[in-house]
Amino acid sequence: MPAQLHPLNTTNLIRNSYIRYLKTTYPFQGQHLRDQFWQALEQPELIVKGPLLEASPPFKTGRSIAQLVEDGVLHPTFRQLCGPALPWNRSLYLHQDQAIAKAVQYNRNLVVATGTGSGKTETFLIPILDALLRQRQAGQLGAGVRALLLYPMNALANDQLKRLRRILANFPDFTFGRYTGETKQSYRDAEKSFYEQFPGEPLLPNELICRDNMRDTPPHLLLTNYAMLEYLLLRPEDNAFFDGEYAQQWRFIALDEAHVYDGASGIEIAMLLRRLKDRVVNSEPGRLRCMATSATMGRGREDYPK
Repeated sequence: MPAQLHPLNTTNLIRNSYIRYLKTTYPFQGQHLRDQFWQALEQPELIVKGPLLEASPPFKTGRSIAQLVEDGVLHPTFRQLCGPALPWNRSLYLHQDQAIAKAVQYNRNLVVATGTGSGKTETFLIPILDALLRQRQAGQLGAGVRALLLYPMNALANDQLKRLRRILANFPDFTFGRYTGETKQSYRDAEKSFYEQFPGEPLLPNELICRDNMRDTPPHLLLTNYAMLEYLLLRPEDNAFFDGEYAQQWRFIALDEAHVYDGASGIEIAMLLRRLKDRVVNSEPGRLRCMATSATMGRGREDYPK
């Protein structure tokens, strides 16, 4: 069991470390001034106030993945994917349950706006994995992008990679890869970069880590950012993602942290996604499931029309 964070001890540690930093960074030559400065730093609640404790009510719970399978929402072989990173019997939050059901049963496009740490990733990842399981059973799981996971920053894409490694570690049929400015061209360079960037992380056979491999056999789950997506749509060498034999299976676009795209950037993203939809499905309605997530989007029901 991981060690728990003691709030009082941690507060004192942070306070004392910061005071020590101030004492050594701003030394006074005169002993009298130095004593006054140090005495002032020790005044209660001058540097740190608190600790402050905030109680948040728990999110409402819904069905577990096991119950969703039993109810016919998710594919029966979903259990093969489940493990510590995606528990089989643990109850999902109600908003996760509802989002998954709407995406899988009713082919709905979704905007999921809920608090930080409430499992927004599962609301689009579980429907995507369900679709891959169904294609696998039907013998249609060849190479080619099924889902684009779009992130505003590389750091968020890297965090998602770690999650996917844990979920897909024992399920090599599903491939995934991150294509950003950090992605190396050749496998040799990419392998070296991988172990430098993700020390201690396993390199799975179903994670495509270099541009050469992804262009040869595009992964089922493609992670990128909006700036790189612009390049991918323009460069002839990246046509394999959008044209030809490997580009006929696009099913999902997931936009994480959607609140980032406001104002001019929101207009640019909207046009970029329209170009993408025109490229991969000829803008045919209903061909793509589009899902956006955000922790901060409007003020609730009163802003739904906007």
